[in-house]
Amino acid sequence: MSDEDLWRVLRGISDMPYGAGQIAALEQLLRRVDAADDRHLAFVTRMQATTSYIYGGEPAKSFVTFSWCLSEFDSDPQPYHQRHLHNLLWHFKYMINGLLNFPEVPLDRTYAVLDDMERRYRAGGHSLQAVHKHRFRVADHVGDVEAAAHWYRLWQTTPRDGLSDCAGCDPTSQVGHLADTGRDAEAVELAEPVLAGRLNCNEQPQSILTALLLPYLRTGRAEEARDAHREAYRRLRGNLANLWDVADHIEFCTMTGNEARAIELVERHLDWLDRPPSPAAAMHFAAAATAALRQAGPSTVYRRAADGRPAAEVSAASLADELAGTATGLAARFDARNGTSHQSQWVARRLAVQASGEHVPLSASVRRRPTRPTRPVGDQPSAPASSTERAERVRSAKGERPALTVPADAGPDDLLDLAEQSWGRHDRATFRTALVAFDDRFGSAELPARTSAHRLALRASERGDDDIEGAITLNRAALELYRKADEEVAAQTVAGRLGVLLTRSDEDTEEGLLLVREAAEVLDRLGDAQQRAAGHDRVALALLHRERWAEALAALERVPADAGGDRYLAARIALHRGHLLEQVDRVDEARAAVEEARRIGRELGVGEVVTGACLAYARLVDDPADAVAACDEALEAATADAELPVRVTRARALLAAGRAPDAVDDFVEAVTLCVERGAEGDAFLRWELANAYRMVGRLAEAAEVAEEAVLGLDRLGAQAEADRCRHLLAGVYAGLGEIDPALALLEQLASNLDGPDNLPHRAQVLEEAGGILYDADRDAAAGERFAAAAEAYRLGDLPLDELRARRRETYAWFWADDRDAALRAVEVVDGLAAKLAGQAEPPVLYELAMAAEAGARVLTGQDRLDEALARLTGVPDRLRSIEAFGEAAQVETLIGELLLRLDRPAEAEPLLRRVLGGSPAASRQVRQAAWLLARALDLLDRPAEAAALRAEHDLNEDD
Repeated sequence: MSDEDLWRVLRGISDMPYGAGQIAALEQLLRRVDAADDRHLAFVTRMQATTSYIYGGEPAKSFVTFSWCLSEFDSDPQPYHQRHLHNLLWHFKYMINGLLNFPEVPLDRTYAVLDDMERRYRAGGHSLQAVHKHRFRVADHVGDVEAAAHWYRLWQTTPRDGLSDCAGCDPTSQVGHLADTGRDAEAVELAEPVLAGRLNCNEQPQSILTALLLPYLRTGRAEEARDAHREAYRRLRGNLANLWDVADHIEFCTMTGNEARAIELVERHLDWLDRPPSPAAAMHFAAAATAALRQAGPSTVYRRAADGRPAAEVSAASLADELAGTATGLAARFDARNGTSHQSQWVARRLAVQASGEHVPLSASVRRRPTRPTRPVGDQPSAPASSTERAERVRSAKGERPALTVPADAGPDDLLDLAEQSWGRHDRATFRTALVAFDDRFGSAELPARTSAHRLALRASERGDDDIEGAITLNRAALELYRKADEEVAAQTVAGRLGVLLTRSDEDTEEGLLLVREAAEVLDRLGDAQQRAAGHDRVALALLHRERWAEALAALERVPADAGGDRYLAARIALHRGHLLEQVDRVDEARAAVEEARRIGRELGVGEVVTGACLAYARLVDDPADAVAACDEALEAATADAELPVRVTRARALLAAGRAPDAVDDFVEAVTLCVERGAEGDAFLRWELANAYRMVGRLAEAAEVAEEAVLGLDRLGAQAEADRCRHLLAGVYAGLGEIDPALALLEQLASNLDGPDNLPHRAQVLEEAGGILYDADRDAAAGERFAAAAEAYRLGDLPLDELRARRRETYAWFWADDRDAALRAVEVVDGLAAKLAGQAEPPVLYELAMAAEAGARVLTGQDRLDEALARLTGVPDRLRSIEAFGEAAQVETLIGELLLRLDRPAEAEPLLRRVLGGSPAASRQVRQAAWLLARALDLLDRPAEAAALRAEHDLNEDD
């Protein structure tokens, strides 16, 4: 590789985002540079490496590159050194900050570097303002209050110059000092003009916003604190170098009562603690994370795999103990180095942080302050609630009717019969009240086998979907007792219920189907009309669980039309029939069935049935507005337990109806309910919520929620869904102008999609990355991505897509000024175009035309004007034939330029006039065509017309 090539590589690396990728590229380049023995290049590369190590999260390596550059500068001065002197002096500040953060570096070494910094600043005639600031930082670090105050005064009173920290970073440090000394109002006042101005530093505005979190909070500016957290954390979250500031945000979440969000941030960044940028950052993060984990209760936290440690759910309490040990151990090391106890005292305060004051809502995905669900660790199950506790817990739930008063003289069978009837009428309150009364009055009494069996069967109903295994066990026991008591009808009723439960699992399906069918046949002989109807409904339910839709419908055909006179059962059967008809695409019949269930449910006042029927109806209607109306009714009727599916269905219907802002509210409520109930589906809902935020243009919230969703989906092992969410997130980042995080996600996606079945998707992702780079004027990198995309399209046998990617690669190399690469790309494009020539489909015609234009531009740049012009013959007409009028005008403008350069202005004039007449007045195309037309008129010796045209379009002749 020539020296010129190495310089080009260095320029490309300098354009890369800070992080592990840039560092790896720099270190590879350094090896080549040292082998090339170019001292100038070696110096500049190490200067770049120093900055990259600092901002890429590996500051310890910067000590080596800085020392090398300083030694080279001092030992053998060269003319090029002076061009980099300002940056070399600036790097002293990096060194002071970095050395403080490593307890193994003696404090004397830091003081020596500070003295050298002061000597060089004085020798160069520079202000000592930055020196005083960094002496303040050392004094503050070791806890020397008097020295810190002295150096702070000198820092504030010494004039600034070009080596002072930027207009955002200097006030950030001041805000931190004012906040630490209880002067919050001054801190906020100081920051206001800074935030109102333009901040171009890599560290701003996220650093000053982070410093303002507590001053905002303590001065009653909760809304400003929330906004500062959201914006700053979004900018910080992707770079390991920001671990210290991330810890500040975790602590802020803990203090403001956002325990769930604090734990989410801990989980998201916990693996950074395996490779922290410095011991100081690790200490701060460990302390802040400990305080958050101690507020989490008996829950678990997901910890990613690291060397020698598998990924696992770990106890929040045990992790808090581990991290507290990390924080206090590191603090002790710093104090031993510093000869003070300041860092240990500081860590102790961090470890004691907890929620205080009014809750400040921070999350874009969780509306309330939910209690983080308890997930027991180990094999000890939590004790089940008593019947009384369960009754009290849900007695006042939304949509539930008040319980009937239980007669004081009711006997055990009376109470169980009342519970049975209440269950069938969906009267859960009376059902529970009757059972509580039974347990209180007769729970310890000796009862007949039939009564005991009945209570066991009702206990099974209590368990429901929350404990299917428990319900199965109870039903088996009830069935045995009924058979011993020779209660055949009751036994077959329980056998049918047991059969339905067994068909919920693959292992017990055959037993379940046998039980439920035999039960229906016996009830057909011995039961009344209602029992017969219920028996065949249970057969249908069992078959529905096994997705045997046609057989299930046939079973329902045996149910009497009036369900044996039981309207509650009739409503349930209609709902089951509607679901089955939906599965076999008999949509009109399904809609009629659920409408019947909805009508009966309304008449009986059974919210559970109305809710289920409305949700089914919402799925079956074509008009999203009708679906929303059905969900509105479902929401009114739903019990608290049913609200989650209603919110989700309504949110999706609102999106389909073009009411995305309203959908956001429902998705937020759905996520909140999921978190409150400990349901793992919240990751999928966050994904949908992120998309809704994107649709309404709230991209910052979309990014925040999509990040949460990716973390949750990864945790569930749902890689396909996680990758689709990453794709969404990459688009959101691009929309926010956060190019590097978007590219990092697309690179990860391309790596994940490395299988042969994923080639089209891999190619699409690579092409999107190329497009982002191209729009950011990082053209050489864009060319590489387009080339990789084209290769993936080729392997996937997608020739038209391959042609498009190669065409875009050609443009990228052209604008990167790599003319050789551009010419090679043109040759490939020509070969692909030849294979597609003769096809008349509009997409093919379009790509062939634009490929010709790309080749013509490259040839124009090589002054091969005749060849370029020949390529464009007929291209504008072909583009107009497929209504690509803008592209046709673009090509005609290029033809006009070529004709002028070939000294053929008379031919150029009509072309350029056509472009002028057919393009939007304020477009760039019009200005370019007008300038070329004016030039043509000059060449045709018509200066007055040319001048008038320039005046009309506000053009300068020398443009």
